[in-house]
Amino acid sequence: MMDALGAGPELILAILASSLVPGLLIFGMSEERSGLRTTLNLFAASIKVALVGLAIASAQQGRMIGWRYEIAPNLELLLVADELALLFLGLSAGLWLLTTVYAIGYLEGSPDRSRFFAFFSLCVTATSGIALAGNLFSFVLFYEILTWTTYPLVAHRGTQEAVRGGRIYLYYTVPGGAALLLGAIWLHAVAGPLEFVPGGALFGTPTAEHAVLAPVFMLLVAGLGVKAALIPLHGWLPVAMVAPAPVSALLHAVAVVKAGAFGIMRVVYSLFGIELVRDMGVGLPLAALASLTIVHGSIRALSQMDLKRRLAFSTVSQVSYVTLGVALYGPAATLGGLVHLVHQGIMKITLFFCAGTLSETLGIHRIDELDGVGRRMPWTMTAFTVAALGMIGVPPMAGFISKLQLGLGGIEAGEPWVIGVLALSSVLNAAYFLPLIHRAWFRPRRPEADWPAAGRWEASPWLLLPLLATGLLSIGAGLLAGFALSPYGWTERIVATEYGP
Repeated sequence: MMDALGAGPELILAILASSLVPGLLIFGMSEERSGLRTTLNLFAASIKVALVGLAIASAQQGRMIGWRYEIAPNLELLLVADELALLFLGLSAGLWLLTTVYAIGYLEGSPDRSRFFAFFSLCVTATSGIALAGNLFSFVLFYEILTWTTYPLVAHRGTQEAVRGGRIYLYYTVPGGAALLLGAIWLHAVAGPLEFVPGGALFGTPTAEHAVLAPVFMLLVAGLGVKAALIPLHGWLPVAMVAPAPVSALLHAVAVVKAGAFGIMRVVYSLFGIELVRDMGVGLPLAALASLTIVHGSIRALSQMDLKRRLAFSTVSQVSYVTLGVALYGPAATLGGLVHLVHQGIMKITLFFCAGTLSETLGIHRIDELDGVGRRMPWTMTAFTVAALGMIGVPPMAGFISKLQLGLGGIEAGEPWVIGVLALSSVLNAAYFLPLIHRAWFRPRRPEADWPAAGRWEASPWLLLPLLATGLLSIGAGLLAGFALSPYGWTERIVATEYGP
């Protein structure tokens, strides 16, 4: 893949350093130095966005930038900013900036902020490393770092419930990481060191070796399926909602579940190759598992009265759209799955931002407490409504584009049952989102609701502005899908590389 890396290893390292160095510096800051910590956080997040923008500009001009370091014979740390990497990296960098703004306002006055923002930055560093990993060894390394840098965020509050949530998170993700490592070692023993390449490093493998590669594939997907929340490996995700709202947003939209889904993309497209996955007969079972997860997550969401838990089970369902698209053979399905990685992230982070703002401003945690809140917090609930309608798949929202492409992909792949899965999912999405919208806008305020009066802003600007930005992105990603630098337009480039123009 990388015999002819373009210039720019400094840019690759700078992208990682832009969050790593601030994270290490923040560890040493006292709680009283909030102004310096805020400045450093915002500066670092802005710099990362600018650096990723430079990498995207380089890719547009046909220059692939990367960096490699030989640790031992046949063992290299390889980082490459290819088009698939930049799709995930652009999502993580952009949403990290907005989540940083949100977290500053959300955690104002709370204890242990230096520890929080330090691990927050290290978590984003690990996510960037996952995006840029150019081989399986590099991916596994950063994937494990992500597990251990996210745990302190889940358990941040230090309550008994938070510690339990963090412990359950590790109960799932540590064995998942071990399965991924075992699969990587097994594949290394069978095929030697492999780099991620378009079409798959194992493309053209003789049929006689499929019997060995198929169980390796399943082991890798099982390890990745924990963070991707495929059933029955999803149990950690609703429990982890005990974390502060910025962490919940990070887990669902930027880091953990997206790392699992992105890893499945890499295994299918860059390691095995979609044609080999089809020929081995493992693609259809993976699509079936994703479909089962989509329906199961939606059904579980219906019965949740806690707002964040309902959103968590929604994530279990929605992120599996990515896996469904990846598992089906054909450009349309690939396009739908890959673009949903970004679309779901934008919409879901909006929903969690809104949930956190409702909690911090009005003390709302349960769905039956939403009555009339749209008249008290119209901007927040407008953003929530936009994102929820996008999740349902109402045009012209981002979610509509994803579901349309996935439906076309199911037909193209000769699997028309996919249409039924998407239709059922959309009905269930409507069943658990529309009642929330109705309560907020059309029901009178509950008599016992003791909400503080609205000031100049309905909530702190630190909380309000990020959710308005992501709400607008939820609309813009759909309306502007025809532009080359939209998530859809960029994904078309990846699909053309994978299948040919």
